[in-house]
Amino acid sequence: MKVLAEGVKFSYSKESKVLDRASWVVHSGVAGLVGENGSGKTTLLSIIATLKRPQRGRLIVGGQDLTRASGRRAARRLIGFVPQNYTLARELTVVDTVAYTAWVSGVGRDACDAAAERALGLVGLTGRERRRIHALSADERRRVGVAAALAHDPEILVMDAPAEGLDEEQRARLRVIVARLARDRTVILSASAMADIADMCDEVAVLAGGRIVFRGSPTAAAEAPLESGAPPHESSVGITASRVRNGADTRQTQGGP
Repeated sequence: MKVLAEGVKFSYSKESKVLDRASWVVHSGVAGLVGENGSGKTTLLSIIATLKRPQRGRLIVGGQDLTRASGRRAARRLIGFVPQNYTLARELTVVDTVAYTAWVSGVGRDACDAAAERALGLVGLTGRERRRIHALSADERRRVGVAAALAHDPEILVMDAPAEGLDEEQRARLRVIVARLARDRTVILSASAMADIADMCDEVAVLAGGRIVFRGSPTAAAEAPLESGAPPHESSVGITASRVRNGADTRQTQGGP
C-alpha cells in the first residue's frame, strides 16, 4: 500500500470544508483522482505530497505518517510532485534546471547531472539537455517539470492535472510516459474530466462534496448508474455514463468513507 487516507479533513476557512472525511487507498500502478474544479483535488494531492498538513484524520504515504513532522520529512524523499502550473527559470538550461531540483531533493552534488539526464530520458527529452527553458515548447516545459519531480528517483509520483490543455498528440505522449514511469513506481494523476486520464489509469477515485465518493476501474465509473433513493449527498453527485466521460460528478459505489 502506497497511500492510505482515512477521514482526512482540511479547510481554508470555517465556512469552507474542502475535504470532509476523505478516505482513499492507493496500492500501486496508476491511480486517478477526478473531480470538478474546486472539489479539492489539488488540496488532497498537496497533502499527499507533504506540501500541506491534514487538519484531521490519518494519512500514511510510503509507510510514513504525515500527521507527524518526522513522517512528512521522511516521506518527501519518497514523493515527486508535479503541480499543474510549474514555474521554470527561463534562462537556465534544461539539464541545469533538473540537476538543481535533484540537489534540492537530496541527491549528492556529484550525482546531480547524471540524475538529471536519467530523468530527462524518462520523459523523452534526451538531446535537449543544453537547450534553454525559454526555447522549449509548452509541452516540453511540462515534461521538464515531470523530469524535475523524478530527479531524486521517487517511489511515488503525484501529478496535478497533467493532461489539462493537451492536444491528442501530446496526450498520447503523456500516456506513454505514464506507462513507462508506472513500471517502477506508483503514479497518481488528477483531472477535472474522466476522459482526460481514464485510458492511463488502473483505477480511479472521484472526489465530490469533500469526500471520495467512488473507487473502481474507469470502466466501472463510466457504467455506474445513478440509483434513485440515494442519500442526498450521493444523489447530488450521481454518476451517469455521459457525465463521467465529460466531467467528474459521481456517486459512491464501493465501501464509502
